[in-house]
Amino acid sequence: MASTTVDAVIPAPREVVYRLFADRESLNAHLLPVQIKLTKPGLTEREGVGAQHLVGIGPVGVTEEITELVPGERMEYKVVKGAPVKRHVGIVTFADADNGTLVSYTMESDPKLPVPSKVVEFGLKNLIDVLIKGAQKAVR
Repeated sequence: MASTTVDAVIPAPREVVYRLFADRESLNAHLLPVQIKLTKPGLTEREGVGAQHLVGIGPVGVTEEITELVPGERMEYKVVKGAPVKRHVGIVTFADADNGTLVSYTMESDPKLPVPSKVVEFGLKNLIDVLIKGAQKAVR
């Protein structure tokens, strides 16, 4: 299994930054190379636990499902469809920082295909970087 964590400070209050990540579609307006579309609402709220999002271009992409939300502190999701993985999990935590909010974004992935961990980790880091840059653009 490959795992990568990226830490970044986003210059905005924690609740603002948390909402950007928890409300997955909110990042669409910030020049991401992919679009995020809610395909199934959460169990108790639209963007809550159980919500599923298609992340991709048009109808092609992966489906993520929110598995945990702790407002202002943590969100987790897993890929449930569309990727050649046995398991893929994203964990995002939020903490106060001097100049905003410290985001710690971890992706863990266990591909079905025999791909070297270093290659997978490189890809995961690039995915995380794109999402963090989208959040940084959103708060400008």
